[in-house]
Amino acid sequence: MRVPNSVVLPVGTHVDCCREEEVEEKRRDIMARITDMLAERKSNLAHFISNLEGSEEPEFYMDQWERLKEMESCTLTILNLVAVNCTDHQDIKKLEATILEHVKNEELFPEVIRVLPPIYRQVEAAIVDIAQSEEMAGHGMMDLQYLLSKLSQREQLASLGRELLQDILRYLHRIGLVVWYEEIQHLESTVFLQPTFLITMFKLLVRHCLVQQLESIS
Repeated sequence: MRVPNSVVLPVGTHVDCCREEEVEEKRRDIMARITDMLAERKSNLAHFISNLEGSEEPEFYMDQWERLKEMESCTLTILNLVAVNCTDHQDIKKLEATILEHVKNEELFPEVIRVLPPIYRQVEAAIVDIAQSEEMAGHGMMDLQYLLSKLSQREQLASLGRELLQDILRYLHRIGLVVWYEEIQHLESTVFLQPTFLITMFKLLVRHCLVQQLESIS
């Protein structure tokens, strides 16, 4: 709601827990609730803006007014809800196909067609190669500077600099190939070349019964 020209794809899970007619009923209910929520948001913003404009000294509230007007101009496109059974691999593949179909829609994403410099693809291919190599540790973590030195050993990437590598890592982070928490001070120098390791680690550490399990240890 705060990002200009946002596109949201609602996904409903646990289809396997519902009867077929319930799925469609819940889909309609969720989409109706979303529509109501957006209408209420639009009404609330208009109300707040009107209050500021009608105040005795509106110039004192100019910053708030500008922020509200900016939020009011943020369009939000809601796509039709996709219902999936997360235990069914075929349903996951259908969800993936739906997402890709929407992402390639130039009407939804006018800037989807963008030509990347060749070096982006070269670095991406090299990182995939490094991540799949036998020397790569199971956790898939690598120091940023060490990664730069490894990439620079390749003939076509000999001139690769740290600043350009960081730009490329931001892109690779956005598309999910790597994970790089550059905004976290203790992790800014670490690149996760195998993001699935993080998922496995979180599954082991973060669970609803963790406290009980820890308390059961003498």
